[in-house]
Amino acid sequence: MIAVTGATGNVGQPLVRALAAAGEPVRALSRRAPAQGELPTGVRHMRVDLTAPEELRVALDGAEALFLLPAGDLLAPGGRPYDLVDAAKAAGVRRIVLLSSQAAGTRPHAVSHEPLRVFEAAVRESGVDWTVLRCGGFASNAFAWAESVRTAHTVAAPFADVALPVVDPADIAGAAAVVLRDDLRVHAGRTYELTGPAPVSPREQAAAIGEALGTPLHFVELSRDEARSGMLRFMPEAVADGTLDILGEPLAEERRVGPDAEGLLGRPAQPFAAWAARNAAAFR
Repeated sequence: MIAVTGATGNVGQPLVRALAAAGEPVRALSRRAPAQGELPTGVRHMRVDLTAPEELRVALDGAEALFLLPAGDLLAPGGRPYDLVDAAKAAGVRRIVLLSSQAAGTRPHAVSHEPLRVFEAAVRESGVDWTVLRCGGFASNAFAWAESVRTAHTVAAPFADVALPVVDPADIAGAAAVVLRDDLRVHAGRTYELTGPAPVSPREQAAAIGEALGTPLHFVELSRDEARSGMLRFMPEAVADGTLDILGEPLAEERRVGPDAEGLLGRPAQPFAAWAARNAAAFR
């Protein structure tokens, strides 16, 4: 059996669907209960608070593989990554696939991504087979614009013309499904970087959403300070600053389109425009 954390999220939902469609026994784990239709019929869901490793051990009973998505409180002080990994081992898990960030590798000293580096270390030192998926920015981060698009046909973002190869969460899920279903030996001890197929700027993303809606959108470029003020409403200062560093002054490695997504998926990664078309209803 394969257990999937974050099962009601942008990556977890398509991953659970992909595994279930392939006939794999899946247990969906998340803090909140799924809404009607979020998970496939027949998939068992359990509510789990991953900041309490003892809950995870119970939820993983019978699982051989674990997709681990650290987010929210897990990345705050007290997230207990080593305890989580120990709980998975105690439950009998033999394979862990960790969703991490590209910046954990490209910016090894950035305070903003230190918690993910600790998670990576915990998984690598666990003694079980492991694979790390380091992802670039998510296409789904554009959901943050949904309200302003619905109410004012406007997108406001910093660094209007700085392009990065954002990745579709459905492609992350597809890559994770491949890793989880393949023979243990194929991906054990590997770290993959998942990107989209081409760099795309915030201005270009707004245009793609407008195209999907059939309505041109107005783009407003925010200053770094304006963007930071908004981000501090829902993320720690170090994370906001680290995110803005990547968005505004990306390193060459962060601009690069990597081969790993296509290699795992067996097809090119999906462009941002395809993500926008598939999710247009969220912006109406």
